[in-house]
Amino acid sequence: LPLPYRLYYYANLYGFLVVGSSDKSEILIGYYTKYGDGAADLLPIAHLYKTQVRSLANWLGIPEHIAFKPSSPQLYAGHKVTDELPVDYQVLDRILVGLFEYKLEPSEIAEKLKISEDIVFNVVKRYKSTSHKRKLPPMVKPLPTIQINGFLT
Repeated sequence: LPLPYRLYYYANLYGFLVVGSSDKSEILIGYYTKYGDGAADLLPIAHLYKTQVRSLANWLGIPEHIAFKPSSPQLYAGHKVTDELPVDYQVLDRILVGLFEYKLEPSEIAEKLKISEDIVFNVVKRYKSTSHKRKLPPMVKPLPTIQINGFLT
């Protein structure tokens, strides 16, 4: 049984919530599996970028091998996020902050960070192409309710 199903089974059994570990960086670039590791009732670090999470972990005294473990969706042996992203999280987070906190244009971000504009556009493309992961599924609009002989249908 896949992990999210097991987590929700026990959460339902004991009246608990499933707590997720996605951070703002992962959410913005869609770096999670919809209804997989992205399935959660509560995301306590979703407001923090990856570099902030790592800084917090360091401040809390969490061992480095845990706090700075390379991110991996573990879709296959040795799979690492750095194989897929154009830059490391230090740069990625600065791009994301520029885009979403300061509303800067990609050209401004590239200039400030002294990186190729293509890298910033790659991040923008990744954000746009994963927008479906950050939305509820479409819902069917119900037909208007009508009353027939005193009953609603």
